[in-house]
Amino acid sequence: MMTRDQIDNAQQAWGDGIVAIATAHREGGDYVSIARNHVETLYAYGMGKVLFKPTLAAVEQFRPTFEQALSYFVASNNACPEDGGFAIKGWTKVRFENAEVIVNESMAVAMGNYFFTSPEGEEVKVEYTFGYVLDDTGKPRINVHHSSMPAAVDS
Repeated sequence: MMTRDQIDNAQQAWGDGIVAIATAHREGGDYVSIARNHVETLYAYGMGKVLFKPTLAAVEQFRPTFEQALSYFVASNNACPEDGGFAIKGWTKVRFENAEVIVNESMAVAMGNYFFTSPEGEEVKVEYTFGYVLDDTGKPRINVHHSSMPAAVDS
């Protein structure tokens, strides 16, 4: 059975992973291996289909493969030439604000905003929807990831 605590922990792990990738990149570490581990341990690639629509993808909007997801995060494998490496932009913190989380036995969906703190201390707000399924060990894995920038507000 999936629990709300598992979702909260999965979101924390996702945010911590983004910061770890950014930190390794900034310090000259092996950020690609950290990113590879991030995708391998937090996403459901290898378990079934993953619906991944990253925020800053325009040409190849959808990323159904592991290598395309990795490309989005670190732009290391040229799987999607438009990628600049979202996770290597220097983020120092990630926090989630869930609008709602629906937990249903072995699946869950969370929707809300997540905030990325830049090296200058500014927060960037992004809207997200994550879907989760349980793996064979009972750990939540992301099988739906859709994120986008908030719509511009007309004044």
